[in-house]
Amino acid sequence: MATIDYLWKTPGVAKTYTSALSLHGHTLFSKESLDFIIAQAKQSAVLRWALGTQVKRCKNPKADFARAYWTPPLTPRGAYEVERNQIENRLGLSGMVSITDHDNIDAPIRLRLLPQTRHIPISLEWTVPFESIKIHLGIHNLPSSSARRWLSEMQEYTHEMKEERLPGLLQGLYEIKDLLIVLNHPMWDLCAVGQPSHLAALEHFLRRYNRFLHAFELGGLRSWSENQRVVDLANSWNQMIVSGGDRHGFEPNAVLNLTNASTFPEFVQEIREHKKSHLLLMPQYQQSLRLRLLHTVNDVARPISGHPFGPGWEDRTFHPDAAGEIQPLSQLWEKPPAFIKTILGAFQMLEARPIKAMIQYIWGGSKNAFRLPPLGEDGGAV
Repeated sequence: MATIDYLWKTPGVAKTYTSALSLHGHTLFSKESLDFIIAQAKQSAVLRWALGTQVKRCKNPKADFARAYWTPPLTPRGAYEVERNQIENRLGLSGMVSITDHDNIDAPIRLRLLPQTRHIPISLEWTVPFESIKIHLGIHNLPSSSARRWLSEMQEYTHEMKEERLPGLLQGLYEIKDLLIVLNHPMWDLCAVGQPSHLAALEHFLRRYNRFLHAFELGGLRSWSENQRVVDLANSWNQMIVSGGDRHGFEPNAVLNLTNASTFPEFVQEIREHKKSHLLLMPQYQQSLRLRLLHTVNDVARPISGHPFGPGWEDRTFHPDAAGEIQPLSQLWEKPPAFIKTILGAFQMLEARPIKAMIQYIWGGSKNAFRLPPLGEDGGAV
């Protein structure tokens, strides 16, 4: 049974719980691909011209957006504190955080070395190539004794898709008692293959592998309409729904799970065995999604003193050099192209309070509510 509450409608809803969970957030260990730029450039003459100008300014003569990537701004500890502080300061509850970098577990491994975060689950967002799309699975709470082995097997599949290996991998993960497997943002056409093609491939994936999943994600950075389709999809496949923020910047996750579990494994059993999930939407979710995404872009681009990779966004964005070695853009450019500085400057101007208020009014937010499936005879969602 899934329950969804909205903090702006029911501000006291958390009082009957002891903890809240933040699932699905990223740190500087996530490599966020730039290959989507290729697809956009095919549709925009202006972008093609801009990229051509960039290539001419770059010491490396060939742009390779398939291998280029940017990294989120927060360190593992910074990401943990952003999520924990929202839960403890806003809700007055104990906070549990599961960090899920793309195909990487370095953040939770490092956090486990600190006394205050030694119990953080070892989690990741696993990229699963399937037909023409990529499936993202939240793999939460790998066993510490075998986490590196599992990571290696998952990475091997990601880099060299051999679907005959996928059932064994998923079954092995599914059989780990305290592990949670979540289908992240299932309705998002991540590879830009077109919604019909994406949905067709997703259906093929679910027909074969739904039995190995524990829940579908209601995403904090996905729209109301898309998340409603996730609720309907979960209903049609008899699946649970859980929260997932997908935080990449400084804004904490907009969707949380409320629980009386005192440990992450206990929460996993609430989902897996007891089929109970209480989701809480935080006030930022009702703000304009486009404005929130703009804030994330500014978070990624803003100077950060003391950042391990360097203070500028060009220190935290990477591209192959002429020899094929990955380097920060700051090492490849004599200076950032003027058009990029102009665009980022315009984005930063939009952070001014009067302009933000105007944009919020124009783009709007939403105070909708999700339609949940009816309850079955046993009280569970059908």
